[in-house]
Amino acid sequence: MPEGDTIFRVARTLHRELAGRVITRFESDFPSLNRVDVDHRLAGRTIESVTSLGKHVLMRFSGDLILHTHMKMRGVWRVSPAGGLPRRDPRARRIVIATAEAIAVGIDIPVAEILTTRELVRHKALAALGPDLLNDRFDPDEAARRMRARGRERIGDVLLNQRVVAGVGNVFRSEILFVAGVNPHLPVAEVSDDDLRRVIEAGRALLAANVTDRRRLLTTAVGRRTTRSLDPSVRLWVYGRSGKPCRRCGAPIAADTSGPDARVTYWCPSCQSRSTSGASR
Repeated sequence: MPEGDTIFRVARTLHRELAGRVITRFESDFPSLNRVDVDHRLAGRTIESVTSLGKHVLMRFSGDLILHTHMKMRGVWRVSPAGGLPRRDPRARRIVIATAEAIAVGIDIPVAEILTTRELVRHKALAALGPDLLNDRFDPDEAARRMRARGRERIGDVLLNQRVVAGVGNVFRSEILFVAGVNPHLPVAEVSDDDLRRVIEAGRALLAANVTDRRRLLTTAVGRRTTRSLDPSVRLWVYGRSGKPCRRCGAPIAADTSGPDARVTYWCPSCQSRSTSGASR
């Protein structure tokens, strides 16, 4: 599933290619979008902006209409020069938005709706999102408060809850906790204030470090790295490395499943011991 860094890059690239330009063509296989297009024709409207909110993309059109999309596991947005289309099965093209200069295609997108500003504010799923780690107005105190409110839950599961903080997925969950030196199985109530602060700071830092510019390929994690190493084989600290030696201490990386979706968590039992006082920072 695309994580917050990927969705941020999606929105930034769509904004760069489309913002300020007039829609010349709109197509969709979502009946709800087509009904809006019939009643409030989208062709001829200006694309005002494209922004991300956690794992959601919001494309604003003139006339107070907002296209909200969520990629889930397989969705992807691609941008091509005007007149071009991605070489994919046409049945996978769920949304097509063209301007005189470029064409954006939503492929395999499972969730899409058009909202007004008023509907956006009242949107249950979007309004419930926690602070977005990549937002300039991110509030670390509010993030900590929301985490503390789930004191009995494991910190590794809490990080994936978009109502607590928005933008963390399974890769970053494991990497953030390794960098912070916190065991993913530790209940939030047993995480010290200092360690909770380190988790939040690591989350913000790691996502921010992975929003470097890419122009065309918009929803893959290719090139994502958390180690700061220039070696392409040393991109991540623990994710996907079960049984392999920790890059810091050499202990075997552990893995198990947790949470309602039984996602795999990776951690170093030595660097992320239950007491984190001796963990590397």
